[in-house]
Amino acid sequence: MLRQVAEGVLVHESEFCQSNAVVVHGRAGVLLIDPGVQDHEMACLANDLSDSGQAVVAGFSTHPDWDHLLWHPRLGAAPRYGTARCAAAVRDQLSDPNAKADITDHLLETGIAERVPLDLYGLITALPAETAQIPWDGPHVRIIEHQAHAPGHAALFIEERGVLVAGDMLSDVLVPMLDLNGTADPIEDYLAALRLLEGVAGDVDVVVPGHGSVGGADQVHERIERDRAYVLALREGRVLGVPGVPGVLGDPRVGPSARPGWEWVSDVHDGQAQRLARRGERDGTPG
Repeated sequence: MLRQVAEGVLVHESEFCQSNAVVVHGRAGVLLIDPGVQDHEMACLANDLSDSGQAVVAGFSTHPDWDHLLWHPRLGAAPRYGTARCAAAVRDQLSDPNAKADITDHLLETGIAERVPLDLYGLITALPAETAQIPWDGPHVRIIEHQAHAPGHAALFIEERGVLVAGDMLSDVLVPMLDLNGTADPIEDYLAALRLLEGVAGDVDVVVPGHGSVGGADQVHERIERDRAYVLALREGRVLGVPGVPGVLGDPRVGPSARPGWEWVSDVHDGQAQRLARRGERDGTPG
């Protein structure tokens, strides 16, 4: 079910990892951002739009993780955009003939593998590098591109509506997940991205993370600061799961305070903390 979070902006929350699909009303139809995960949910979303007389005229994937690259035939054949770096990363993925099978295998333990439609997976049109806004006939949607979490990750700021679509950042249930593959300084990349989001935070009334709860204006700065504190703790070694490190990170998203059903985030946290520690030992630098 679609829930309105601002004038002309609605959110559909998936059963899987509280994944948020965002619908933005334009003059000739809607922009659909990160459309969802399970086929029945995307079909339901298509029905809701059709029943309200709306067609999808553009799509956008905030980044090249599998759960942000899906589509359903009933959503139509609108162009699906991503940043140039995002689209390049997707092309890299799809150059592997086993890419879709690997996604299915990855999902076997979740119980939803057979409900994730992959026929239209990753059909992303690259926007020219440095494109500042989504090309469509609707409210101005600013693209805030950065290199935190994934190549070509983009937050979207719907300025006229005061809505920040944050992609896989600013979540109340997921800790910051750094891109530890092929980046020279993943911690600084993440901190730089948070500074970019902080630059628009004063004009944000609603923040929509890729996964987790929609937040109001009073939570935007709080989420930025919580993510910054987490990343700085990783850099300084104040983490869970690293033997011999005296500090313990006090973040409600990990450890005993994690929300029921999200205890696995602690494993994600431990894994990246240990990888950063090994990286620091190898390079002789923190993180």
